Order: sequence, then C-alpha cells, then structure tokens
Amino acid sequence: MTHRLFFLISLPIVFTSFAASDWGQTGHRVIGLVAEQHLTQQTQAAISDLLEGESLAFVSTFGDEIRSIKDYKHFDPWHYVNLPLDKRYGEETPNPKGDVYHAVNHCVGVLKDPNASREDKAFYLRLLVHFVGDLHQPMHVGRYEDRGGNDIKVLWFGKKSNLHRVWDSEMINGYQMSYSELAHNLPTYTQVEQGDIVNSTVLDWLHESQSHAKQIYGSVEQDERLSYAYQQKYFPLVRERLYRGGLRLAKLLNDIFDTN
Repeated sequence: MTHRLFFLISLPIVFTSFAASDWGQTGHRVIGLVAEQHLTQQTQAAISDLLEGESLAFVSTFGDEIRSIKDYKHFDPWHYVNLPLDKRYGEETPNPKGDVYHAVNHCVGVLKDPNASREDKAFYLRLLVHFVGDLHQPMHVGRYEDRGGNDIKVLWFGKKSNLHRVWDSEMINGYQMSYSELAHNLPTYTQVEQGDIVNSTVLDWLHESQSHAKQIYGSVEQDERLSYAYQQKYFPLVRERLYRGGLRLAKLLNDIFDTN
C-alpha cells in the first residue's frame, strides 16, 4: 500500500484537535529526542535519508496528525490495547482491527522488508516512533470498560479532566518545559541499567505498562481533586516512562538499520 503525504498542509488544525490524545506533543517529542541520542551513526544516516532530514522528534506526533483523515481511520485502534488488569496479552482474543502491540510489530516488519517501497518505509517509520511512545504511556494499556481511564473523571487543579488525560499531557504540561528541556531532565541510568532496559521485548514493554496502569487505577477515585501532591508523587514515573520509551525506540531502530 502506498501512502501519499498529501495532508501535511492541514497540520495546524490537526495539532489542535489531537494534542492531548497520547503523551501529548511534548511527551512524544521527548521520546523521539532521547532515541536520537542513542542511535548509531549508520542508523542516523539511514533515518535521515528516509525522512529527508526530519528528526524523530519532529515525526513523533505523526500518528496523531493523521487521525482526522478518513483514509487513516483504520489506524485508530493501533494506539492502545485494552486488557483486564489480571490478564496477560494473548489470554483474550486480540482486537481484530489491531492494537498497539500489533502496530509496533507491523511497523518493524515493513521496515525490515526488502521489498517494501521507500514511501511505505518512511510512512511506517513515522508511525513506529509514535506507537512506541503510546506503548509506554501506561493508560494506553488500560481497561476496556473505562476506555483506559478516559471515563474516570477528576479535577486537575480545579478544572474538569480525566485520569487518561492527566497521564497523557497534563502532568507534563504543568511544568511548562519544552520537549528538549524535559528530555535533558530525565532520570539518569548507568550503562548497565540502560542495557537492562533495552534487553526486553515489545511484549515485555506492554506488560510493564499494564503493571503501572494497575497502580495508577488505584491512585484515584472518581471525581477526586488532584493537584501538586499527585504531580509530585507520579511525575517521576512519567519521566521514567519517557526515557525508557526513547531508549527502546533507539534499540529497535539500531537493530533495523545498523546491520554491521
């Protein structure tokens, strides 16, 4: 399937519509920037060529930018996976329309396919950057019955919100930092610790997010008022998830593009 990027002229409108759908623009760009910092030279060159100089941070929001376009609506279920908190992935029938686990693996498959067109590889590379970010947002591995926390209403600093949105963007936006500022203020890990983080599978990442989702569901009650205390307690986990997402995205891309 060939994907023509005819929709780019409408980006300002789309940004407004989908800014808070998953990690928000800032969170996704943080993951893209962290990944760029851990790419090999060969991978950097291959990606720069494929994306025609666009950065991973720049393309990281692509998955949301296309969501208002009818031709791409079939990608909507690829941003998340709904699971009971006591079930492992595969114990129940997966969504036949796909989910975020399927999405990451599909994108990797296209990028590894020697017969895939350059245009398709560029398209699915953009999506891969986005979906790896989604997979590391714990509420994207939330429960079906409350739509990953969207139906758990809360007050965030006195304004109506929901648990999903708080984790997507509102804790991040509360610091009013650019994505580059936030990327430079993430947790620090030793080389050994970084190795442990990337020495894992996509399924491991999913179950890791699911474990955090269980904790997050227990952190609030319906209509609870949340503010500084919640932010201080849980923002370290947000920072950790962003960093892990960036490291793991880099590992995926190095495995794909650096064949030496």
